[in-house]
Amino acid sequence: MSIVFFDTPDFAVPSLKALLDAGERIGLVVTQTDKVKGRGHRLSAPAVKRTALEAGLRVSQPALLNDDALVEEIASLAPEFIVVVAYGKLLPTSLLKMAKYGCVNVHASLLPKYRGAAPVSWAIIRGEQTTGITTMLMDEGLDTGPTLLQRHLDIGSEDTTESLSQKLSVMGASLLKETIAKLRNGSLSPRPQSGDASYAPSLRKEDGLIDWSTSASEISHFIRGMNPWPGAFCRVNGERLKILRASPIQGRGLPGVIERLDKSGLVIGTGGGLLSITELLPQGKKPMPASAFVRGRRLARGMAVR
Repeated sequence: MSIVFFDTPDFAVPSLKALLDAGERIGLVVTQTDKVKGRGHRLSAPAVKRTALEAGLRVSQPALLNDDALVEEIASLAPEFIVVVAYGKLLPTSLLKMAKYGCVNVHASLLPKYRGAAPVSWAIIRGEQTTGITTMLMDEGLDTGPTLLQRHLDIGSEDTTESLSQKLSVMGASLLKETIAKLRNGSLSPRPQSGDASYAPSLRKEDGLIDWSTSASEISHFIRGMNPWPGAFCRVNGERLKILRASPIQGRGLPGVIERLDKSGLVIGTGGGLLSITELLPQGKKPMPASAFVRGRRLARGMAVR
């Protein structure tokens, strides 16, 4: 028997490597199709595909998961487990029932909180202090299946979606190995999810627009949660800026108005407190200290930020 692995982004790579290091037989890796990326508009393979090919594994990139050929191939492998880590699509019922021990999903939240596609981002945006990893058995709903194991992780005050995802991906790989071992030896029983559910929908490019009427603390969480995608942004004198690093400070100001220009950068009023911006990314440029940006622009106290 073997494992069939459904995964796509960098987040899933530690889980695949952990299974290989443990000597598991990976019969097939299913990942999403290559995407056009970058200014050169070149096809880029998903991170999991690159890792799988380097390990000599068979890779499939079906456009549709109910493809007869794919279903037949997975059935022929008689898998013990189907493992899903940030694949990005719901599996059809025909696949959910195919593995001996079921479909095991590694989800980056403490379910039932933050079901959906962007749990790491939304946990930071909402100001959570703790998140974690849940392994669960998949059913036909969106992250609604019974849980297997959970592990908690504190969210650091400087954590972004990128840095927190890296930590959780390593934790998820370890918990996946433990989950598989315990399901095999019969020491782990699925438990229905309990507690209030919340959702973490996919983020779109336009979702990064900063709402200056919210508090400086909320905007700070928002900036970290939107980093690296889609990036929290605003416009100054018509110029689009991604805000990479900022922190709330004491004081009062008008929401969305420049209150101070100093050596530390740019201080903007919010709906509650002031926000000190220390690093940003002008469109078409490289990241820079906000102080350098201020020196190169004609900005003044009282100017509106949109």
